[in-house]
Parts: sequence; C-alpha cells; structure tokens
Amino acid sequence: MDALQYVLPVFAPNVLWVIALGTIGGLIIGALPGLTATMGVALLIPLTFGMQPILGLNMLIGIYIGGIYGGCISAILLRTPGTPSSAATVLDGYPLAQKGQAGKALGMATIASFIGGIFAAVVLATLAPQLASFALQFGPAEYFALALFGLTIIASLSGDVLKGAIAGLAGVLISTVGADPISGALRYTFGVSGFASGFAFTPALIGLFALSEVFVQMEKIFADEGPAMKVSGRWPSLADMKESVPALIRGSIIGTIIGIIPGTGSGTASWIAYSEARRSSKTPEKFGTGHMPGVAATESANNAVCAAALIPLLALGVPGDVVTAVLMGGLMIQGLAPGPMLFQSRPDVIVGMFAGTFVATIFMFVFGMLGIGLFSRILMIPKRILTMSIVAFCFIGSFAINLNVVDLYTMVGFGVLGYGMQKFGFSQAALCIALILGPMAEANLRRGLLQSGDDVIAFVSTPICLLFLALAALSILLPLLRQFRGQTTIATPAQ
Repeated sequence: MDALQYVLPVFAPNVLWVIALGTIGGLIIGALPGLTATMGVALLIPLTFGMQPILGLNMLIGIYIGGIYGGCISAILLRTPGTPSSAATVLDGYPLAQKGQAGKALGMATIASFIGGIFAAVVLATLAPQLASFALQFGPAEYFALALFGLTIIASLSGDVLKGAIAGLAGVLISTVGADPISGALRYTFGVSGFASGFAFTPALIGLFALSEVFVQMEKIFADEGPAMKVSGRWPSLADMKESVPALIRGSIIGTIIGIIPGTGSGTASWIAYSEARRSSKTPEKFGTGHMPGVAATESANNAVCAAALIPLLALGVPGDVVTAVLMGGLMIQGLAPGPMLFQSRPDVIVGMFAGTFVATIFMFVFGMLGIGLFSRILMIPKRILTMSIVAFCFIGSFAINLNVVDLYTMVGFGVLGYGMQKFGFSQAALCIALILGPMAEANLRRGLLQSGDDVIAFVSTPICLLFLALAALSILLPLLRQFRGQTTIATPAQ
C-alpha cells in the first residue's frame, strides 16, 4: 500500500509531461552524432534546481533512456553511431537499411530497446539492494578479467581471426596514447598537448564509422548516384521476431549484468551481447550482412544498461556508468545522498524513480515507433546531399563535444584509418572494442599488481575472475575451431 502511494504521483499530468519532454529531448540528442546522453543530462541538470525531486530526476531519466535509444537511428540510417553505445548496431542495422529494410530495422531496434529496458527496470524495482552488493565484489582483478573477456570478443567478430587480432592490438596500442593511468606520465603525444588525455572517443568513433563510409560513398557518388533507397514497413515480420527471441533474452540479461557492474557501460554491453548472439547462432555467417538478431542483441543490451546502472547508484552511491555519474549530480542538487540510507529516508524518491524508469521506457517505445516513418525519410534524400550533410554532422558533432580543434584532427585521422581498414578487410568493430576496453584493462591490471605486490596469482584467485577468464578462453578457441573445421571441409573434396 505504501509503495502504491509513492507510485501514483508519477502518473500526475505534470510529471508525465516532463518525462515525455525529457524522453523526446534525449531521443533527438542521441540521434545527432556527437551529442551523447551524458551531454544531454549534464546540460539540463541546472534546470532541475528548484524542481520537486520526482519531476527533476525523472526528466533526467527520460533524457538518459531516450538518448541511449536515439543513437540507433543514425547508426541504422547513416552508418553514424549517434552515441558510442550504438556502434555495434551499425554492423547489421546499416546493411538492413541498404536492403530497403530501414523501417523494419528501426522497428526491431525500438522493440528490442523496450524489452531490454523493461526487463532491467523490473530487476531494478525488485532486486536493487541485493544485486548492488554483488557489484561490490569487483576489484581490479575482476575488472581486468572482464575487460580481457571483452577484448577476446574480437576473435569472434572477425571473419579472419588474424586480421581481427591485428585490428584489436592496434586499438589497444592507440588507447595507450595520453597520460599513464597510474603515474600520469605522457605517452606517444609527440608534444601535442591536445593528446594529453588520449584520443577523444566520440570523435574517433565518428571518424571510424561515419567519415570512412563517406569516403567509400564518394567513390561511387559521382559515377552513378542511382535511385534513392526505398523504405517499407516498420514492424519486423513474425519470422524475424521468432528468430530474434534468443538474442533479445540474452541481450537483456547481459545488459542488466553489465549495467550493475560500476564503470562498464552500454558500449561494453552491446558488443558482448552481439558477440554472444553471433557465437550461439546456427547461422553466424549472416551477422554483419543485415541480420535482425544482430540489431535485437545490441539494442536490448544497451538499453537494459540504463535501468541497471541505477542499481549501484541508488543502493550504494556508486555510479554504474558515465551518465549515472552525471545523474548523481542531479541527486545532490536535490539534497539527496544516494546510498542505502536513501531507501530508508526517502522511499518516495526511490519508488518514484523506479516508476519513472518504466514510464520513460514506454514513452521511448511509443515515440520511437511513431517516428519511424519520419526517420526513414532521411534515406529518400539524394545521396550527394545526404553525404555532404553527414560530413557536416561529423565535423559539428566532433567539435561540439569539447570545442577543441584537435578533436577534428582525431576524427579525420580515424576516418582515413577506417577507410583503409574497409579496403583491406580489417574489422573496424575490433578496433572500436579495443579503444573502449584497452584503458580499462590496462588501468586495472596496473592497480591489481600494485595491490598484490606484483603477484599475478591474485588475478586467478576468485570465482569471478576464473569465470571471465574461462569465457575469454572459449571466446578465442571457438572461432579458431570453427575456422579450422571450415578449412577441413573445403580441403576434403580435393583429396
């Protein structure tokens, strides 16, 4: 009965209106390359000052959920991830758009986002304190094992394991540019002060996927533009839904688990979910060619992170990812200290945020499905105009993040690198994963060695470490075994 009296205020017209505005605003911010959900929440936190907690905090949650979902729109339509969390969606979403199935791809992304978000919201509302205690068991050794597992995904994402490994190692090397995470010493900056904190990730991501595709399209654009792509439908077929059910379930679970672990985030969750969907599929060769389960896996995972990342924030006072770290500032503005005591002192705020998460996820689904027809019209624009518009978005989005000219050089440099990788068959996804997880692996390896006195046994001494290391070994061995079997099958008829 007490819980119900705390839930009902969320359904007041003024609260619903604010959540809806926040969700729409987040969706627009997420769809524009370079404008991340983190930026949206950070920019609008001052507006919540003086608002009632239930209004201000739920508006920020709406921006968060809408922003993470919005990234898939430009990822599918333009091969330009709107947010880092939607980078994995490019792999199958954009090929579907090229086949004229952009509407269905957006429909699947919206449905998957809704399912992942609702699943994690249920977990948030029922098991928050219990699951948050699990996250406390993660130390440097566990984080290193998790990062190592994520890096081994590279092997399963690449058709050629050797080229995938080369791309991944290149990404790890690039991620070491900047200040050492422990000593602070500068590495590989060549005297350029703008690289002291490393390559900015979002401009690198925009260059790697978006600008590189512009270079590819410019080879064809002046030769034969061809007709604009046709777009039909918004609902995936029953066959697509049936085929995607395992990916939806697996992605929702993976996203929830990753979200609970502080410091990981939706980018990590989407790549792991994509790899697991591909690894467990009976037709792994379809992934990367425009396969609905690929979109379902990534979008269910990255949106599940949204609600799950609130679990350590509210229960322990430890942000689950970058956005919830900013959201923590919103709580502080309201005079609220996140942590176990908040459940006792302000149950109305806790329950109100739980309910607001459900409402924002529903709004995200409704606005997403209603907007598919409008979003898809982007593909009706002539290719020359669309390509030039993408170039403009690339430069504006990369510069707007830090107002730093060096970020433009980063974006162009990664664009050229991505173009070369496409030409020679190297995996851009492998490089992207390494850029995300390389710093995490390095920093936690160094911290773990410092804590244990350089004793490497500490990295295999807990069940969590052993679990992730075993998964890492499987992630490497299975693609090699599959490749060996393929070579054996080809060689057999010639004998």
